[in-house]
Amino acid sequence: MSAYEEEMDTAGHLGHRLGLNRRRFLAATTGMAAVAAVAAAGPLKSAAQAATAGKGPNGILVPPPRRGIILYTVRDAISRDPLSSNLPSGFRAVFEELGRIGYAQVEFAGYSQHGNAEGGANLESVEGARLLRRWLDDNGLVAQGNHGFIPGSWPLSQADLDRFKLHLEIADILGMSHVGTGSDPTGSAYKADWDVAADKWNALGEIATAAGLKLYTHNHDVAYSFLLDSGPLDAQGRPTRSSGIRRLEYFLQKTDPKHVWLEMDIFWAHVAQYKYKTFTASDGSTQTQVFNPLGVVQAQTMRFPLFHAKDGKINTGTSNGYDMVPFGTGDIDYAAFFRGTGAKGYHNPMYEQDNAPGDASHPGQSLQYADLSYRNMSALRG
Repeated sequence: MSAYEEEMDTAGHLGHRLGLNRRRFLAATTGMAAVAAVAAAGPLKSAAQAATAGKGPNGILVPPPRRGIILYTVRDAISRDPLSSNLPSGFRAVFEELGRIGYAQVEFAGYSQHGNAEGGANLESVEGARLLRRWLDDNGLVAQGNHGFIPGSWPLSQADLDRFKLHLEIADILGMSHVGTGSDPTGSAYKADWDVAADKWNALGEIATAAGLKLYTHNHDVAYSFLLDSGPLDAQGRPTRSSGIRRLEYFLQKTDPKHVWLEMDIFWAHVAQYKYKTFTASDGSTQTQVFNPLGVVQAQTMRFPLFHAKDGKINTGTSNGYDMVPFGTGDIDYAAFFRGTGAKGYHNPMYEQDNAPGDASHPGQSLQYADLSYRNMSALRG
């Protein structure tokens, strides 16, 4: 028996004694090992130190317990009518297929499915969460996060606060460690609006922390564009130029690292690298500053517990510079990225592909891509 096989065998025996299946046992022990490693390492390293750490071959880059998928990728299967298709349809059948493929984690993108699927159309409730949790457990899956409800009001209305707390309760039932959203804290380019958003998220983060959850925001390319925070004011008294700081970098500075976390969509961060290279400085000059997605993570690696592992094929004929493709078939160097993040075993990459659902001629495409992407994620070595 090899050392790896002995480790798996030991995990199976210990997991059985603790009432855990092998996958959930490994997820738990990997997390504890990561925490212990970080604690032993002392204070976080600088970006320069982090850039030199973890270089060179170091085995599997995404351990089996950390391989995940956001369910938005297979939304067509979840919303498919089980009475009109023999393909996996609804949450339960999709969980069965994802577990068969090998995924260990899922990230939710809402709790709705086709009305004819078991449990009905809307599972955004305590009862619905209990049903989902049973199906997750049955298939060896761990719910790691969600793109759910974030209150629109500020100061918080009672109705928004009550609904936010319901989502925290649902997340707890599902066994999540994180709770989040798929939207930016604000769509504004102005510093004053990001100040307000930071105050709001600090408050929401404290509520989530008290519930035992990490609150995170997920962002696309525009969040990495330049903040308008300097220069002459416009007719409304708003700044028209930038000091060179990007919106989300400013948000990181203004929010409490004990209560607010981020999920980087690595594809959209590379789109930002392609799109947002220059800014107008306060003196009116044009300055060039190329965005470094990995550098942002390296500077505060523990604030990025989740990633969207979305791959892209370079296509400079489009405004984004990339086309979305299955994981491992594009041009984004994921081996270098995961090798360079530091805190190995801490991060949770969730495969995502917005355009995975197929048409009438390819109704099973999203799950086929999920299978291919899992195999490619599993094969990553550093």
